[in-house]
Amino acid sequence: MLTSIVGINWGDEGKGRMVDLLSKDYNIVCRYQGGNNAGHTIIEEGHKIVLNLLPSGILRDSTVNVLGNGMVIDLKHLYNEVNALRKKGVVVSPENLKISDRATICMPYHVLLDCLEEDRLKGKKFGSTRRGISPVYADKFMKKALRMGDLLNLDGLTERIEDLVEWKNLIIEGGYKAPKINAQEIIAWLKEFGLPFKDYIVDMTQYLDKQIKNKKSVMFEAQLGALRDIDFGIYPYTSASNTIAAYAPIGAGVPFAKLDKVIGIMKAYSTCVGEGPFTCEMSGDEAEALRQAGGEYGAATGRPRRVGGFDVVASKYGVKMQGANEIALTKLDVLSYLDKIPVCVAYDVNGTLTTDFPNGKNLETAKPVYKYMDGWKCDISGCRKLKELPKQAIEYIRFIENATECKIKYVSVGADREQYMVL
Repeated sequence: MLTSIVGINWGDEGKGRMVDLLSKDYNIVCRYQGGNNAGHTIIEEGHKIVLNLLPSGILRDSTVNVLGNGMVIDLKHLYNEVNALRKKGVVVSPENLKISDRATICMPYHVLLDCLEEDRLKGKKFGSTRRGISPVYADKFMKKALRMGDLLNLDGLTERIEDLVEWKNLIIEGGYKAPKINAQEIIAWLKEFGLPFKDYIVDMTQYLDKQIKNKKSVMFEAQLGALRDIDFGIYPYTSASNTIAAYAPIGAGVPFAKLDKVIGIMKAYSTCVGEGPFTCEMSGDEAEALRQAGGEYGAATGRPRRVGGFDVVASKYGVKMQGANEIALTKLDVLSYLDKIPVCVAYDVNGTLTTDFPNGKNLETAKPVYKYMDGWKCDISGCRKLKELPKQAIEYIRFIENATECKIKYVSVGADREQYMVL
């Protein structure tokens, strides 16, 4: 079984929790795009664990975890994340963590350039996580990046690194007027944080091909959601990678593999970290009440998330772009405080109503058209079967299912690992 777990909306849908929950049924969990701009939060026995680079399956002893070739890896962040987990008693070794030799290394100067550009843009910023993601993907496609496999021959890379640093200083010192970087410091950084992972680096195509032929089950874990995809998202306010399920086999290293299932994750309401159009956005006290109820602060950045009612238009589009077969609806319990629940059922684009997700200027000018559904006003965190939910909660679930044209298979009613139901 090859399954991809992906975000339906702007990211922050609760993918990490669902991957952790479902990974018990899979042999391998693979991240296939993005970098440490991910923030996958897992609550285990009351303890909060945030993973930025490592797949969420790392918390299960029987699971092999993969960082695919589509990823960009900040070695220092990976080093610190692994050590932080080890302090919590989590085993991380070459047996349960494997890194593609084709994955791109996110260098310190990529982070620096990300910050310099966001600072230059000031009020026109894109809302970057300032972790070097766009600059490193740019270098990948300019064929001026280092890959994890290069760590296996680091002593032979001195001249190449010196050339890269000379090129970067033309931008850092010459363009941004910032202090230039030093090649020897970059080499020392690679040795300190990269060499400890030499034994983790594999030819991922060979590894995964063999595992799939041996009938091992693979779960592909995405970062962000469909609306942040570089091609199909709210460009230019997107990530720099392909977040859609169709890219999963490519970013993992097995472009010849075919997915058996796509599970889309979406919240029972809408959230967004970062800049860009967000049609259903709430403001003022209404927004703060929802933000507080849901604990809506970015796992990777700590930034307050923008919040709003469930967006049918955006979610239906996300379901289609992801090719989702099933939906996991998260944080239904958060809405329990509301008398009436707002749902955005259409957009008003310059006086014309539409249920098709627009692009460009039309998206920027779109206004939400709301329908209000009855709330249930009671604690549902102890419910484990659909019939245990109040009638209004069941009606809400069925409305979303029909509106997005995709079956809802899982519903979470709390943050802990066991607070969910299978429909």
